[in-house]
Amino acid sequence: MAFSEEDGTNGASEASEEREAPSRRRRLGWAATAWLTFYNIAMTAGWLVLAITMVRFYMEKGTHKGLYKSIQKTLKFFQTFALLEIVHCLIGIVPTSVLVAGVQVSSRIFMVWLITHSIKPIQNEESVVLFLVAWTVTEITRYSFYTFSLLNHLPYFIKWASGNHINNNLMCSAPTAQLKCRHEHNKIPAHSRWRRQIMIPLTALGNARRYNFFIILYPVGVAGELLTIYAALPYVKKTGMFSIRLPNKYNISFDYYYFLLITMASYIPLFPQLYFHMLRQRRKVLHGEVIVEKDD
Repeated sequence: MAFSEEDGTNGASEASEEREAPSRRRRLGWAATAWLTFYNIAMTAGWLVLAITMVRFYMEKGTHKGLYKSIQKTLKFFQTFALLEIVHCLIGIVPTSVLVAGVQVSSRIFMVWLITHSIKPIQNEESVVLFLVAWTVTEITRYSFYTFSLLNHLPYFIKWASGNHINNNLMCSAPTAQLKCRHEHNKIPAHSRWRRQIMIPLTALGNARRYNFFIILYPVGVAGELLTIYAALPYVKKTGMFSIRLPNKYNISFDYYYFLLITMASYIPLFPQLYFHMLRQRRKVLHGEVIVEKDD
């Protein structure tokens, strides 16, 4: 449940960058573009491999049992690799809130490592397949969207699937608006274009999962996560895993069973708020309202 608004850069960072030498900004721009392009291509490829592996497994076996075991290494690698998204925010090459990125990534890490990896009896649950399918389709769409955007070649289907019908001064949908965008873009000094090519689009596109596929994928993914956590409860309660009992030398206690109950309960207030917020945003976009990204 990691759908949230993403923040742009703040005024302080903008002012700091304006004081940098043009040559340094140019080097940073090339480095950021190259790295983000490589990162998104790698992540797109990784989730595509996961999708192909899952389809092949089901076609060969005819069952979901054993599916998680067949893809767990790839899943763990690429989902853990996503921790770099927090680093991207920290060093400023992606203008997203570190807190938002941290919550989004850590929620996935939690499901992968502290639930499905640690509690092996639940790995064959149908609910695991639910969130795996939702995650896979979501991430293929999201990372391919970022990749094509960075390469300045965005197929319409990817644009539609990821829901980016946002119009701003660099991402316009109508042909006349595109000409205006290019005209305005050419007025920008070359050493400053990298910021408009990367930072502004990624601010507007940071929620690329939001407007079309999310209508189905979000509830499916949330249902899969909740049902998987629920299936883990008896095992956690019986074994006392990850729990700390008193007495101990630190004089603290922690019950993983109740922690999971609290985690499940947190979905009740959060899911409707986030989901209906996304629906409102989708209506705005599909009705042609313009979301303007302001420059300082």
